[in-house]
Amino acid sequence: MKSLLVANRGEIAVRVIRTAREMGIRTIAVYSELDRDALHVDLADEAWNAGPAPAADSYLNQQKILQIAHDSGAEAIHPGYGFLSENAKFAAAVSEAGIVWVGPPASAIEAMGDKITSRRNAEKFGVPTVPGVTEPVTSVEKVASLAGQFGYPVAIKAAHGGGGKGLRVVRGPDELDEGFEGARREADAYFGNPEVYVEKYLEEPRHVEAQVLFDAQGKGVFLGERDCSVQRRHQKLIEETPSPGLSVKQRRALGRAALAAGKSCGYVNAGTVEFLVDRTGEFFFLEMNTRLQVEHTITEMVTGHDMVEWQLRIAAGEELTIDTVEPRGHAIEFRINAEDPFNQFLPTPGQVVEWQEPAGPGVRVDSWIRPGTNVSQYYDNLMAKLVVWAPDRARAIQKGRRALEEFRVTGVASTIPAHLAVLNHPDFINGTHHTKWMEENVDLGGRDPDATPSLPEEESLARRDITVEVGGRRFAVSYWAPEPLTGSIRRRPPKLQLTGPGTASDGMVTAPMQGTIVKVHVTAGASVSEGDPICVLEAMKMENEVRSPATGEVVDLRVQPGDTVTPGQVMAIVK
Repeated sequence: MKSLLVANRGEIAVRVIRTAREMGIRTIAVYSELDRDALHVDLADEAWNAGPAPAADSYLNQQKILQIAHDSGAEAIHPGYGFLSENAKFAAAVSEAGIVWVGPPASAIEAMGDKITSRRNAEKFGVPTVPGVTEPVTSVEKVASLAGQFGYPVAIKAAHGGGGKGLRVVRGPDELDEGFEGARREADAYFGNPEVYVEKYLEEPRHVEAQVLFDAQGKGVFLGERDCSVQRRHQKLIEETPSPGLSVKQRRALGRAALAAGKSCGYVNAGTVEFLVDRTGEFFFLEMNTRLQVEHTITEMVTGHDMVEWQLRIAAGEELTIDTVEPRGHAIEFRINAEDPFNQFLPTPGQVVEWQEPAGPGVRVDSWIRPGTNVSQYYDNLMAKLVVWAPDRARAIQKGRRALEEFRVTGVASTIPAHLAVLNHPDFINGTHHTKWMEENVDLGGRDPDATPSLPEEESLARRDITVEVGGRRFAVSYWAPEPLTGSIRRRPPKLQLTGPGTASDGMVTAPMQGTIVKVHVTAGASVSEGDPICVLEAMKMENEVRSPATGEVVDLRVQPGDTVTPGQVMAIVK
């Protein structure tokens, strides 16, 4: 393998390009119009324009990417994660074009991408699964029947995807209609297939996943597990390895089950088998991700194996030379997302003004951000992954705290305050957290201390940072000063809210961010109560429900499904 096209963007494109270049492989980047000046474009040996900003017209444009591979002479394609990484049809098209696909065969992607088929395969190979059904559910009545059989709560889940998309938890009969409709709508929007299935929803489980590698000769190896229980809205925020909740005996059993799951579909290359672990320590198969995971970095830190290098070597036909792996030390990964943790993790696209990464022994940062980089609403909001390693978990937590405090990001909100709150919480320190723990127990203390002070609408402030010396001691001081007026009056950006009153003034319901309207719950003239949903706004791969700020009548409705809105745009008025 002498040349590799990386069919992705952001930090994972940077990550793959760096390892490929170390291996002496010519690297080919693709980019959208929006990513013309991105870091992965600069690092690759050559770069090709894949199309306009929307992912559907560029990073998801299969024909365009295959054409670029042909024109550039690429011998292999690495899909990264997201976008086309778990698209069986694209994997097959790559192979049919005579190009090496760096990933599992299309048949394995198809088998494990269909959650129903993957459950059946896992059960045949003796892998324990959560009580549920193994065929698509097509009606609310069927969901109600299954809920009566398993007992509430139940989970309605997309059959052809994961990552918390197309997932609705139904806790009672009154939630059945919305849960079923919402899961099917989101499954269709994200994975192009509305099929869903139903299983028992486990209360307060841990999310533990197993990293496996298989070569084309059928040899498989378990490289340890990762605990991904710190989540919000079913999206991982912090991952660590080894899992603080597993014994050596449980770890070995988990590894055997993961390898069995991989063998059930003829798996080749790197894959991750995800499990839920209940309060008793019993684990259940959840799904298999047929790609490299975001959190592969912590496995690399404790094993010393470069996962991308092994992906490329296996794709080139090499045999695995790893027999057994014992983790060394403890590693934690923190996802640095462009989200506002003080406002229910609302995505915050915009321009990064200041970006200063931490460093030091045992600290790794995988990122694609530079000062001036724009985080776009068109793509995922992951800016960087901060990874720390130490000889044990307690010292890894201490190192993570230090590195997070050293990380400097301005211009967009980030998840750093949330990470610090987690690290300082006794439940996390003691390793007793679960998948719903963060949403239920972590309090960030209300308002962001770095937020712009409230002012009359016609005034505008800007933050100033200076250093002063008092009695010979140096202090860093931040203050807010009026911005100079240029031309017309400058106004502050609209405040952002996700649920509860959606930026209301005299009953106006405004868009909390740039995005696309995917559903409207009301009609003009309808009566609503305070907190009732008005519409669903999709941005940065997340669905956000905007609610009524008051009880009254919808006297003006200005949006419909498919509309694109900008921050502060009036969507409805409630009188």
